[in-house]
Amino acid sequence: MLNRRCFLRSCIAGAGALSVAGKDMAEQILAAERDAAGSNPEQIASNEDFWFIIQQAFTEDRNIVNLNNGTIQNGLRIVQDAVRRHNEFSGNAAAHSMMVLAKEIESCRRRLASHLGCDSEEVAICRSGTEAGHIPIMGLELERGDEVITTNMDYPKLISAWKQRQKREGIVLKLVALPSPPVKLDEFYRLIEEQVTPKTRLIHVCHMTHWTGQMAPVRRISEMAHSKGIEVLVDGAHGFMHVPFKLSDLGCDYYTASLHKWLMAPPGNGCVRIPKDRIPRIWPLTPPWMDDPKDIRRYEDVGTRMPANRVAIAEAITFNDGIGIERKSARIRYLRDRWAGRLRNLPRVRFYSSLDPAESCGIATFGVEGMDMGKLAQHLFDKWGIVVSPMKHPDGLIDGIRVVVNVSLSAKEIDYFADVMETVIKKGLPA
Repeated sequence: MLNRRCFLRSCIAGAGALSVAGKDMAEQILAAERDAAGSNPEQIASNEDFWFIIQQAFTEDRNIVNLNNGTIQNGLRIVQDAVRRHNEFSGNAAAHSMMVLAKEIESCRRRLASHLGCDSEEVAICRSGTEAGHIPIMGLELERGDEVITTNMDYPKLISAWKQRQKREGIVLKLVALPSPPVKLDEFYRLIEEQVTPKTRLIHVCHMTHWTGQMAPVRRISEMAHSKGIEVLVDGAHGFMHVPFKLSDLGCDYYTASLHKWLMAPPGNGCVRIPKDRIPRIWPLTPPWMDDPKDIRRYEDVGTRMPANRVAIAEAITFNDGIGIERKSARIRYLRDRWAGRLRNLPRVRFYSSLDPAESCGIATFGVEGMDMGKLAQHLFDKWGIVVSPMKHPDGLIDGIRVVVNVSLSAKEIDYFADVMETVIKKGLPA
């Protein structure tokens, strides 16, 4: 773990914030660290002096309150600077410079593996969380009649990949119909288990869904599946670097992540963990130049790729390490509870997300009876400068707006959103 005082200074130094704010800013940094010393993550979560310093690491427009941090996170200054720096270096000697930088990707691989709790030779760095999911989905050997179980709350882009295999190859896709969320973990598990037959080959679930942040009982599903010789794929786009965990806690076989979400790496990054003994069995999406069936890098040979945005993953990891995942997760949950606690008991408000810490963290989706959620989202932006994401499930299970907080946000910004929502719910949308 980095020295936190040095880390906090480095977060803002690149933007010249220290030179602008001078002695006062330096004193704030030291004061925030003194206040934080010896405190547990839950105590730190509400320390606005501490988090004010963290907020200076972001380049976001403070005229906008961005509550759609689930699609892509706000930019980190150190990450954006690194991408520019590495791109400029790549232009010095083209292919030669790119090969020099490519060697640094191995450091990113090792550090990602350390956070996941697996061997670095099991982590492929790819172009997105979607591609990360497509690698095992399209590469797994399945025969006509083999069954794959997933749910109607999983990511549509990955469900469509399974549907393509169903059309082309005759596999059987079982789309478990979960009830309108939030879904109790025991019920979630029961509905999955009921679909298992001797022909089931894989169970695919989200660590946390993009719809509502619903967690799955991954450990129980993995134990049940493995007892029957079934593999488990977990879509961790909203799990990795959002909540503390290691793969050993989940017990799954394959795990995918979208690195521009909670890790806050540059856009165009994802990763997938494939156990060493499965690498020879999972076909690459594109045939590599020289295929070593035991090498995890066989999944990364997709043609010419600029290395800059992958090498800059290191800066995002460093930022997260400086905060600490326990502190980060506690802060995110604190901000979520701060606004949700005010709205959850208002008339006509219906929450689609559990607020139980064992089932959720920084994502919450809610609806307002009798109000058009698309128009509400547009009104929040046009009138109040608040960005949210409308969420309407094709099965009619969800009709609301999703709020996803991040450590870039202050408690005042969260309170501003809650104030606006209370007014809108009371007065309604303008005609």
